[in-house]
Amino acid sequence: MAQCHEKKRIVVKIGSRSLTSRNGEISYRKLVRFVDEIAKLKDDGHELILVSSGAVSAGYRKLGFIERPTNLSEKQAAASIGQCLLMEAYSERFGSHGYVASQILITRSDFSDQNRYMNARNTIQVLLERGVVPIVNENDTITIKQLKFGDNDTVSAKVAGLVEADQLVILSDIDGLYDDNPQVNPNAKLLEVVHDITPEIEAAAGDAGSEAGTGGMCSKIEAVKISLAAGIETFIGDATKPNILFDVVSHKAKGTYFKPDEKQEDLDVKQHWIAFNSGVKGEVIIDEGAKIAITEEQSHLLPQGVREVQGTFESGDVVVIRHLNGEEVGRGLIHYSSEQLREIKRLKREDLPANIKVTNVEAIRQDDFVSNEITTAQS
Repeated sequence: MAQCHEKKRIVVKIGSRSLTSRNGEISYRKLVRFVDEIAKLKDDGHELILVSSGAVSAGYRKLGFIERPTNLSEKQAAASIGQCLLMEAYSERFGSHGYVASQILITRSDFSDQNRYMNARNTIQVLLERGVVPIVNENDTITIKQLKFGDNDTVSAKVAGLVEADQLVILSDIDGLYDDNPQVNPNAKLLEVVHDITPEIEAAAGDAGSEAGTGGMCSKIEAVKISLAAGIETFIGDATKPNILFDVVSHKAKGTYFKPDEKQEDLDVKQHWIAFNSGVKGEVIIDEGAKIAITEEQSHLLPQGVREVQGTFESGDVVVIRHLNGEEVGRGLIHYSSEQLREIKRLKREDLPANIKVTNVEAIRQDDFVSNEITTAQS
């Protein structure tokens, strides 16, 4: 088997169905095959982050259930057992190849808080530098609905952006994206390369899902929208194909490759957090001149361009920037509280009252701004 000479940072997401046996339990044989393929890529010098489903499937039989539970507390109890069993199996098999595996459990709030977001990034960076394989999963044991990502497709796209991956690989029980539902239309064609997620593609994705998992093709397309907006090439394909990971990295796998726009601007880590993970706290309404300045002239948003302030926020929060006509312009990290901005909006610095202390001339700096073309991929 020829080596892949270009070294990449790759996030691999493996769905529950791809790790379970016919009776719904974790299949050690399937898990071993994936670990062995990842180890081969590691041997070639690639960095791998694994987003693995399967905790509930691994644990529910140990609770005495015959079938996968549907009650939330029962699923969370199963996940608490399954996480241990999964990590034990992963650690043992990676260890047989001379690699160490680590576990990272996350919730949506870990991503919405900038400090925790950066801490997660720094932790994973150290692990990768040390040759460790980070294994990421949502913290299903304690996460409530309001803090859940919803599915590991979304988690994998968020993680890919967090670590600035070169490639995201989403493996499940489907060949890729078709132009129609292949279960209904035998003439449906597999789309091998996609550059843009159009309404037609979203319609073709349908709503099919797997019994063992939570993510169907719709969730995968939503994940792809996030990864493409971050400039990350993404692949969706069938996990059962032999050597699937090596073939994906070599660009010869059967499935669908989603290619980002080569002209797309690169986001730094802070801008990626603003676009895809921050919780929006309010809105600022700006005039036409301010819109031109921040979008076309690549300048900053000044308080004098702000016409209205909506909501309550503090300095350092993320806000939506909207034009007077209602159009969303983008999102940005605001340098004033909503109370301060209401007092100084439409004023130049030299016109500010003496009692207003200003530490920044700009309301939002250009490097703290992400345009609407990118933020529309936010899930």
